Amino acid sequence: QVQLVESGGGSVQAGGSLRLSCAVFGYSYSTYCMGWFRQAPGRAREQVAIIFSSDTTTYPDSVKGRFTISQDKANNTLYLQMNSLKPEDTALYYCAANKGGRCRLSDFIYWGQGTQVTVSS
Repeated sequence: QVQLVESGGGSVQAGGSLRLSCAVFGYSYSTYCMGWFRQAPGRAREQVAIIFSSDTTTYPDSVKGRFTISQDKANNTLYLQMNSLKPEDTALYYCAANKGGRCRLSDFIYWGQGTQVTVSS
């Protein structure tokens, strides 16, 4: 049974930093992608960062240069380093993993429970 558990959210002032962690249990695909997503109240879920089993990463323009996704394969942990945070980054942040193979949004079938990030101006 695959389980993803996020931690590290909190409240920070604009310009500050936070590091999110996602502990991954029971996941054994050799070729995969994992990612961080976020959802603010009244808004659609948004992709924040994706990392592949090859360590290739992708980011949307809204966070590029400020957020960094990484993975510790030995400890089955996914990270999201967030710097230069802005009030518009305020959201519930989720980590997610696909079922191996393709990396479309619909392929992310394993989700954590979410961790809140609040950025004040």
